[in-house]
Amino acid sequence: MGEIESYCNKELGPLPTKAPTLSKNVLDLFSLKGKVASVTGSSGGIGWAVAEAYAQAGADVAIWYNSHPADEKAEHLQKTYGVRSKAYKCNISDPKSVEETISQQEKDFGTIDVFVANAGIPWADGPVIDLENYDAWNKLINTDINGVFYCAHSIGKIFKKNGKGSLIITASLAGSVVTIPQQQTPYNTAKAACLHLAKSLAVEWAPFARVNTVSPGYFETEINGFADEDMREKWYQLTPLGRMGITEELVGGYLYFASNASTFTTGSDLIIDGGFTCP
Repeated sequence: MGEIESYCNKELGPLPTKAPTLSKNVLDLFSLKGKVASVTGSSGGIGWAVAEAYAQAGADVAIWYNSHPADEKAEHLQKTYGVRSKAYKCNISDPKSVEETISQQEKDFGTIDVFVANAGIPWADGPVIDLENYDAWNKLINTDINGVFYCAHSIGKIFKKNGKGSLIITASLAGSVVTIPQQQTPYNTAKAACLHLAKSLAVEWAPFARVNTVSPGYFETEINGFADEDMREKWYQLTPLGRMGITEELVGGYLYFASNASTFTTGSDLIIDGGFTCP
């Protein structure tokens, strides 16, 4: 018995020994029919784009929101794509609220197969050395990394019980490189932590679930609303493709990690940034 197998048997349980039985048709591999997906931060931006893409692929979708109600969006998914969908209000920085929300979703949908930990907030307070207190730092850390962990902690129990599941964490190019010209140390720190959290969980959960990350670059979404035109021009200059992305260019990565096309993919980070991190 090898060292890794011995560790997994002792600490995690036996590793799977057989490959899954999969369709020979590539389009079937990417289908999410029969699956239930839960997407945090999905009342707008990347989260909404992912939620709609999953519904288009056939999944039932649980939508999360905090300050912007999303019941109409859940109704839109149901009417447009013929799937089940429901919106849930939750502050992901509150672990009790996260646990209760995920438990309710499991009751409402019967299970959860795919979970996207996407909710996050940007940093617009400049250099951390200028902070007069730690409130802004704590708010971002509690949302962008602690909130991700709270979600992972709760959904991991469901995945382990079911013996399957896919957790996808929205990281960022800011987790791999230090962003310029904006100074956002707390955001960079949180996203770097998300990357290592995912890799660590990928090993810990190997016997029953997969964990991967998507690292978007600069996209035309609300989270980048703080940037003025001068900052955007700098981003364009530093991005080999010379522009910001649109969400239609991003959702394919989330679909891959959610689907049976990626059953041998775990602990991976997919950077979709127009080449920003290449230099």
